[in-house]
Amino acid sequence: MSGKIDHNWLQSFYCVYQCNSFVGASDQLGIPSSNISRHISLLEKQLGTRLFERSTRKIFVTEAGIQLYERTRHLTTALGEAFDDIKSNNSTVSGHLKLLTPDIPVLAETLTSFAVRYPSVSISCDTSLDSRLTLQDGFDVILSFNRGQLADKNWIATKVASWKSAVVASPELIEKVGLPNSINELSKRPCITTTTALNGTPWKFHSEKNDAPITLSVNSNFKVNSGSIAKQAAIAGLGFAILAEQVCEREIRDSKLQVIHLDKKPLELDLYAYYSTRTLQPPKIAALLEHLKGINVKANVSEPQPQIS
Repeated sequence: MSGKIDHNWLQSFYCVYQCNSFVGASDQLGIPSSNISRHISLLEKQLGTRLFERSTRKIFVTEAGIQLYERTRHLTTALGEAFDDIKSNNSTVSGHLKLLTPDIPVLAETLTSFAVRYPSVSISCDTSLDSRLTLQDGFDVILSFNRGQLADKNWIATKVASWKSAVVASPELIEKVGLPNSINELSKRPCITTTTALNGTPWKFHSEKNDAPITLSVNSNFKVNSGSIAKQAAIAGLGFAILAEQVCEREIRDSKLQVIHLDKKPLELDLYAYYSTRTLQPPKIAALLEHLKGINVKANVSEPQPQIS
Protein backbone atom coordinates (compact mmCIF):
# COMPACT_ATOMS: atom_id res chain seq x y z
CA MET A 1 0.00 0.00 0.00
CA SER A 2 2.85 2.40 0.85
CA GLY A 3 3.99 2.31 -2.76
CA LYS A 4 0.70 3.89 -3.81
CA ILE A 5 1.00 6.87 -1.44
CA ASP A 6 2.41 10.00 -3.00
CA HIS A 7 5.12 11.80 -1.03
CA ASN A 8 3.35 15.12 -1.75
CA TRP A 9 0.27 13.84 0.08
CA LEU A 10 2.32 13.14 3.18
CA GLN A 11 4.06 16.50 2.94
CA SER A 12 0.69 18.25 2.86
CA PHE A 13 -0.53 16.10 5.77
CA TYR A 14 2.45 16.94 7.98
CA CYS A 15 2.12 20.64 7.21
CA VAL A 16 -1.64 20.72 7.97
CA TYR A 17 -0.99 18.79 11.19
CA GLN A 18 1.71 21.23 12.32
CA CYS A 19 -0.15 24.38 11.25
CA ASN A 20 -3.56 23.03 12.30
CA SER A 21 -4.84 24.82 9.21
CA PHE A 22 -5.27 24.13 5.51
CA VAL A 23 -4.67 27.81 4.75
CA GLY A 24 -1.54 27.88 6.89
CA ALA A 25 -0.22 24.78 5.14
CA SER A 26 -0.96 26.39 1.79
CA ASP A 27 1.07 29.47 2.74
CA GLN A 28 3.98 27.42 4.08
CA LEU A 29 4.20 25.08 1.09
CA GLY A 30 3.43 27.77 -1.47
CA ILE A 31 0.65 25.81 -3.20
CA PRO A 32 -3.12 26.48 -3.45
CA SER A 33 -5.24 25.33 -0.50
CA SER A 34 -7.34 23.34 -2.98
CA ASN A 35 -4.22 21.22 -3.69
CA ILE A 36 -3.69 20.71 0.03
CA SER A 37 -7.30 19.58 0.44
CA ARG A 38 -7.05 17.21 -2.52
CA HIS A 39 -3.82 15.66 -1.16
CA ILE A 40 -5.45 15.01 2.22
CA SER A 41 -8.54 13.50 0.61
CA LEU A 42 -6.45 11.18 -1.57
CA LEU A 43 -4.37 10.11 1.42
CA GLU A 44 -7.48 9.42 3.51
CA LYS A 45 -9.02 7.44 0.65
CA GLN A 46 -5.85 5.36 0.26
CA LEU A 47 -5.67 4.67 4.03
CA GLY A 48 -9.41 4.13 4.36
CA THR A 49 -9.81 6.44 7.33
CA ARG A 50 -10.29 10.10 8.24
CA LEU A 51 -7.19 11.99 9.33
CA PHE A 52 -8.89 15.31 10.06
CA GLU A 53 -12.39 16.30 11.05
CA ARG A 54 -13.39 19.57 9.41
CA SER A 55 -15.83 22.19 10.64
CA THR A 56 -16.61 25.64 9.33
CA ARG A 57 -14.17 27.21 11.76
CA LYS A 58 -11.60 24.59 12.85
CA ILE A 59 -10.07 21.25 12.00
CA PHE A 60 -9.41 18.44 14.46
CA VAL A 61 -6.85 15.71 14.10
CA THR A 62 -8.33 12.24 14.44
CA GLU A 63 -6.73 9.40 16.37
CA ALA A 64 -5.64 7.89 13.06
CA GLY A 65 -4.08 11.23 12.09
CA ILE A 66 -2.13 11.41 15.35
CA GLN A 67 -0.95 7.83 14.89
CA LEU A 68 0.19 8.46 11.30
CA TYR A 69 2.10 11.59 12.29
CA GLU A 70 3.84 10.12 15.33
CA ARG A 71 4.84 6.86 13.65
CA THR A 72 6.07 8.28 10.33
CA ARG A 73 7.31 11.80 10.97
CA HIS A 74 10.79 10.68 12.04
CA LEU A 75 11.13 8.73 8.79
CA THR A 76 10.35 11.77 6.68
CA THR A 77 12.68 13.89 8.80
CA ALA A 78 15.49 11.38 8.29
CA LEU A 79 14.79 11.28 4.55
CA GLY A 80 14.90 15.07 4.34
CA GLU A 81 18.17 15.15 6.27
CA ALA A 82 19.63 12.52 3.94
CA PHE A 83 18.66 14.60 0.90
CA ASP A 84 20.21 17.70 2.48
CA ASP A 85 23.42 15.82 3.32
CA ILE A 86 23.73 14.46 -0.23
CA LYS A 87 23.17 17.90 -1.73
CA SER A 88 25.70 19.39 0.67
CA ASN A 89 28.31 16.72 -0.12
CA ASN A 90 27.75 17.21 -3.84
CA SER A 91 28.34 20.94 -3.59
CA THR A 92 31.77 20.65 -1.97
CA VAL A 93 35.02 19.25 -3.34
CA SER A 94 35.29 16.12 -1.22
CA GLY A 95 35.08 12.33 -1.36
CA HIS A 96 37.23 9.62 -2.92
CA LEU A 97 38.86 10.09 -6.33
CA LYS A 98 40.23 7.02 -8.13
CA LEU A 99 42.66 7.79 -10.96
CA LEU A 100 44.56 5.87 -13.63
CA THR A 101 47.52 7.98 -14.68
CA PRO A 102 50.94 7.78 -16.35
CA ASP A 103 53.80 7.67 -13.85
CA ILE A 104 55.59 10.87 -14.88
CA PRO A 105 57.01 13.79 -12.83
CA VAL A 106 54.77 16.51 -14.25
CA LEU A 107 51.61 14.61 -13.28
CA ALA A 108 53.06 13.70 -9.90
CA GLU A 109 53.56 17.41 -9.20
CA THR A 110 50.09 18.35 -10.48
CA LEU A 111 48.21 15.66 -8.55
CA THR A 112 50.18 16.39 -5.39
CA SER A 113 49.33 20.09 -5.57
CA PHE A 114 45.67 19.14 -6.14
CA ALA A 115 45.71 17.01 -2.98
CA VAL A 116 47.24 19.89 -1.00
CA ARG A 117 44.62 22.30 -2.34
CA TYR A 118 41.68 19.96 -1.62
CA PRO A 119 42.45 18.09 1.63
CA SER A 120 38.87 16.76 1.83
CA VAL A 121 39.49 14.61 -1.27
CA SER A 122 41.12 11.22 -0.75
CA ILE A 123 43.03 10.10 -3.84
CA SER A 124 43.97 6.65 -5.15
CA CYS A 125 46.36 6.66 -8.13
CA ASP A 126 46.97 3.56 -10.23
CA THR A 127 49.85 3.74 -12.73
CA SER A 128 49.19 0.33 -14.29
CA LEU A 129 49.87 0.06 -18.01
CA ASP A 130 47.25 -2.66 -18.44
CA SER A 131 45.39 -1.57 -21.60
CA ARG A 132 42.31 -3.51 -20.49
CA LEU A 133 41.63 -1.15 -17.58
CA THR A 134 38.80 1.30 -18.26
CA LEU A 135 36.39 3.62 -16.46
CA GLN A 136 34.21 0.55 -15.96
CA ASP A 137 36.84 -0.69 -13.51
CA GLY A 138 35.80 2.01 -11.07
CA PHE A 139 38.09 4.85 -12.11
CA ASP A 140 36.68 8.37 -11.88
CA VAL A 141 39.22 9.80 -14.35
CA ILE A 142 41.81 8.21 -16.63
CA LEU A 143 44.73 10.29 -17.86
CA SER A 144 46.25 9.01 -21.08
CA PHE A 145 48.61 10.16 -23.84
CA ASN A 146 47.57 10.20 -27.47
CA ARG A 147 48.79 11.49 -30.81
CA GLY A 148 46.24 12.66 -33.38
CA GLN A 149 42.52 11.96 -33.51
CA LEU A 150 41.07 9.97 -30.65
CA ALA A 151 39.41 6.63 -31.24
CA ASP A 152 35.64 6.69 -30.79
CA LYS A 153 34.95 5.74 -27.16
CA ASN A 154 31.97 5.78 -24.84
CA TRP A 155 33.70 8.29 -22.56
CA ILE A 156 34.06 12.06 -22.53
CA ALA A 157 37.61 13.21 -23.34
CA THR A 158 39.15 16.59 -22.56
CA LYS A 159 42.61 17.62 -23.75
CA VAL A 160 44.48 19.03 -20.76
CA ALA A 161 47.99 19.53 -22.13
CA SER A 162 50.06 19.21 -25.31
CA TRP A 163 53.80 18.84 -25.92
CA LYS A 164 55.64 19.55 -29.18
CA SER A 165 57.42 16.44 -30.47
CA ALA A 166 60.50 15.66 -32.52
CA VAL A 167 62.12 12.69 -34.23
CA VAL A 168 65.59 12.15 -32.76
CA ALA A 169 68.51 9.78 -33.16
CA SER A 170 72.10 9.42 -31.96
CA PRO A 171 74.93 10.70 -34.17
CA GLU A 172 76.34 7.15 -34.19
CA LEU A 173 73.11 5.70 -35.62
CA ILE A 174 72.88 8.45 -38.24
CA GLU A 175 76.45 7.71 -39.33
CA LYS A 176 75.65 4.01 -39.50
CA VAL A 177 72.30 4.03 -41.38
CA GLY A 178 72.28 7.47 -42.96
CA LEU A 179 70.22 10.62 -42.37
CA PRO A 180 66.62 10.33 -43.63
CA ASN A 181 65.15 13.43 -45.30
CA SER A 182 61.57 12.22 -45.59
CA ILE A 183 59.17 10.05 -43.63
CA ASN A 184 59.32 7.46 -46.41
CA GLU A 185 63.07 7.18 -45.90
CA LEU A 186 62.54 7.07 -42.13
CA SER A 187 60.23 4.06 -42.49
CA LYS A 188 63.18 2.01 -43.74
CA ARG A 189 65.37 2.82 -40.71
CA PRO A 190 65.25 1.10 -37.29
CA CYS A 191 62.84 2.84 -34.92
CA ILE A 192 61.83 2.70 -31.27
CA THR A 193 58.07 2.46 -30.74
CA THR A 194 55.38 2.02 -28.11
CA THR A 195 54.03 -1.41 -27.27
CA THR A 196 50.47 -0.11 -26.96
CA ALA A 197 50.20 1.55 -30.37
CA LEU A 198 48.31 -0.29 -33.11
CA ASN A 199 50.53 -3.23 -34.08
CA GLY A 200 53.31 -1.50 -32.14
CA THR A 201 54.64 0.53 -35.08
CA PRO A 202 52.56 3.42 -36.55
CA TRP A 203 53.90 6.95 -36.18
CA LYS A 204 51.74 9.97 -36.99
CA PHE A 205 52.70 13.14 -38.83
CA HIS A 206 50.96 16.35 -39.84
CA SER A 207 49.46 16.40 -43.32
CA GLU A 208 49.42 19.58 -45.40
CA LYS A 209 46.46 18.45 -47.52
CA ASN A 210 43.81 17.79 -44.90
CA ASP A 211 43.20 17.40 -41.17
CA ALA A 212 43.75 13.65 -41.20
CA PRO A 213 47.30 12.83 -40.04
CA ILE A 214 49.70 10.71 -42.03
CA THR A 215 50.19 7.29 -40.43
CA LEU A 216 53.59 5.76 -40.99
CA SER A 217 54.51 2.14 -40.34
CA VAL A 218 58.10 1.84 -39.20
CA ASN A 219 60.55 -0.98 -38.52
CA SER A 220 60.95 -1.67 -34.81
CA ASN A 221 62.78 -4.29 -32.80
CA PHE A 222 62.57 -2.23 -29.61
CA LYS A 223 59.12 -1.44 -28.19
CA VAL A 224 58.55 0.25 -24.84
CA ASN A 225 55.92 2.08 -22.81
CA SER A 226 58.27 4.71 -21.39
CA GLY A 227 59.70 7.87 -22.88
CA SER A 228 62.68 7.58 -20.54
CA ILE A 229 63.55 4.10 -21.80
CA ALA A 230 62.95 5.18 -25.40
CA LYS A 231 65.34 8.09 -24.91
CA GLN A 232 68.06 5.87 -23.48
CA ALA A 233 67.58 3.42 -26.32
CA ALA A 234 67.89 6.25 -28.84
CA ILE A 235 71.09 7.50 -27.16
CA ALA A 236 72.45 3.94 -27.38
CA GLY A 237 71.79 3.93 -31.13
CA LEU A 238 69.02 1.31 -31.14
CA GLY A 239 66.79 3.37 -33.38
CA PHE A 240 65.10 6.65 -34.24
CA ALA A 241 62.61 7.81 -31.62
CA ILE A 242 59.69 10.23 -31.61
CA LEU A 243 59.64 12.05 -28.27
CA ALA A 244 58.32 15.16 -26.60
CA GLU A 245 61.01 17.78 -27.08
CA GLN A 246 61.23 18.47 -23.33
CA VAL A 247 62.31 14.87 -22.77
CA CYS A 248 65.51 15.25 -24.72
CA GLU A 249 66.46 18.97 -24.59
CA ARG A 250 69.62 18.31 -22.57
CA GLU A 251 70.69 15.36 -24.73
CA ILE A 252 70.24 17.44 -27.88
CA ARG A 253 72.23 20.29 -26.33
CA ASP A 254 74.99 17.83 -25.36
CA SER A 255 74.98 16.30 -28.88
CA LYS A 256 73.93 12.88 -27.58
CA LEU A 257 70.84 13.13 -29.76
CA GLN A 258 70.13 15.00 -32.96
CA VAL A 259 66.77 16.32 -34.18
CA ILE A 260 65.84 14.82 -37.56
CA HIS A 261 64.24 17.38 -39.90
CA LEU A 262 61.87 15.57 -42.26
CA ASP A 263 59.35 16.63 -44.91
CA LYS A 264 56.57 16.17 -42.33
CA LYS A 265 56.41 17.16 -38.66
CA PRO A 266 55.34 14.64 -36.01
CA LEU A 267 52.05 15.18 -34.23
CA GLU A 268 52.12 16.70 -30.76
CA LEU A 269 51.92 14.49 -27.69
CA ASP A 270 48.53 15.24 -26.14
CA LEU A 271 47.40 14.38 -22.62
CA TYR A 272 43.69 13.62 -22.28
CA ALA A 273 41.44 13.20 -19.27
CA TYR A 274 38.70 10.61 -19.78
CA TYR A 275 35.58 10.58 -17.61
CA SER A 276 32.03 9.31 -17.89
CA THR A 277 29.72 12.33 -18.12
CA ARG A 278 29.49 16.10 -18.47
CA THR A 279 26.13 16.38 -16.68
CA LEU A 280 25.72 16.23 -12.88
CA GLN A 281 29.49 15.98 -12.64
CA PRO A 282 30.76 15.57 -9.05
CA PRO A 283 32.65 18.67 -7.83
CA LYS A 284 35.77 16.56 -7.17
CA ILE A 285 36.04 15.70 -10.89
CA ALA A 286 35.24 19.23 -12.05
CA ALA A 287 37.90 20.57 -9.67
CA LEU A 288 40.49 18.06 -10.92
CA LEU A 289 39.83 18.91 -14.57
CA GLU A 290 40.21 22.60 -13.80
CA HIS A 291 43.41 21.95 -11.83
CA LEU A 292 44.88 19.93 -14.71
CA LYS A 293 44.70 23.02 -16.91
CA GLY A 294 47.62 24.34 -14.88
CA ILE A 295 50.00 21.59 -16.00
CA ASN A 296 53.42 23.01 -16.83
CA VAL A 297 53.90 22.00 -20.47
CA LYS A 298 57.51 23.13 -20.26
CA ALA A 299 58.21 20.51 -17.61
CA ASN A 300 59.91 17.23 -18.44
CA VAL A 301 57.54 14.50 -19.58
CA SER A 302 57.90 10.87 -20.61
CA GLU A 303 55.39 8.72 -22.40
CA PRO A 304 53.95 5.64 -20.70
CA GLN A 305 50.51 5.19 -22.23
CA PRO A 306 47.63 3.56 -20.34
CA GLN A 307 44.87 3.15 -22.90
CA ILE A 308 41.09 3.56 -22.90
CA SER A 309 39.32 0.51 -24.31
